[in-house]
Amino acid sequence: MSERALLELPKKFMEELSAPFIGREEEAKVIVLALLSKEHVILIGEPGTAKSALARRAAELLNAKFFMYLLTKYTEPAELFGALDINALREGQYKRITKDRLPESQIAFLDEIFNANSAILNALLSLLNERVIYDGYNVIRVPLRTLISASNRVPDEPELEALYDRLLLRHYARPVGEELWKQLLDATWEIEFTSKWSVKEPIMNVEHLDKLYSYLQQVDLSGVKNKLLKLYAMLEEKGIHLTDRRKGKVLKIVSAHAILNGRLKASEEDLIVLKYIAPREIDDFEKVSALLSEELKTPIKYMKELNEIYNNIKEASKYVDAANESDPRLIELIRSLRATRDRIIQLGKESGDEKVEEFSKEVLSEIDRLIEKVARKLGIYP
Repeated sequence: MSERALLELPKKFMEELSAPFIGREEEAKVIVLALLSKEHVILIGEPGTAKSALARRAAELLNAKFFMYLLTKYTEPAELFGALDINALREGQYKRITKDRLPESQIAFLDEIFNANSAILNALLSLLNERVIYDGYNVIRVPLRTLISASNRVPDEPELEALYDRLLLRHYARPVGEELWKQLLDATWEIEFTSKWSVKEPIMNVEHLDKLYSYLQQVDLSGVKNKLLKLYAMLEEKGIHLTDRRKGKVLKIVSAHAILNGRLKASEEDLIVLKYIAPREIDDFEKVSALLSEELKTPIKYMKELNEIYNNIKEASKYVDAANESDPRLIELIRSLRATRDRIIQLGKESGDEKVEEFSKEVLSEIDRLIEKVARKLGIYP
């Protein structure tokens, strides 16, 4: 497979992952970033927000070995890691039967992960960090690529801090908005009663992910490091603290985001991944997103500015309709509109985004019509 074809796979995978679910594009994106970077993710939110369904579908689209379990405070290590092999124990060997358990999975989903008791918690820490399980006298190496976990809360117990920090990617999975309820009804019906979204064949496999992982170190990050340091300082000012571990790993996720978009050069828009890494509390998700939307040159930011210009043009058009030919403010207006026109062209070129460029042309047409209207009113239009 060519490099170009390989770089096209992650986006195709992400689109196919989110396709059956309404309003779950962000959840699909954060899972793909975790898979590309060999990191782990926590989806925080109330039950019924497609968390486990997304995890299962991700494994199916990769044809990867999958394990899922709901943790309670009474869950025993054997339920996750396999029961002790009695026959081996009679021969003096301490062994577990790991078939179809967590130690053999490539992708795992653990629901209500913060219910883990101390015995499971200790095993999970080494599993997440080193991909090994220390079990009695044995060290079990595991093929786990990514643990997708879920919880309806952010932990406040000190003993869970280390576990929470190792889940590098975090996302707050909200219920879908009212405007999507009708689509939700139709989509749920399709999932329940049709085979429309059953996975016929994988989009890619774990070998593809391994190859893409090797590309992370090839991504040119030179253009984003200074901006990232500035964002760290701004987050600290707002009381949002990242541990050294999280600060150090951000660039890996930035690289993964660039690859997800088919690039081997990171741009400022790739720093948007901080919204999955910086938040700790539920309120932090909104704060971080607001900061990034203001500070980063992302398509959303360009669209926001273009929308403001578009609305201002509409208001200015009403003013021109009501003004008389001798109104001196019309001269100032036409000068201002010409300067704004240059800004619209700049926004379209700067964004590098097709939708932004398309909208900038629409706004450009509107401002040209308004400039012509003002010029005709002033009697200076040829």
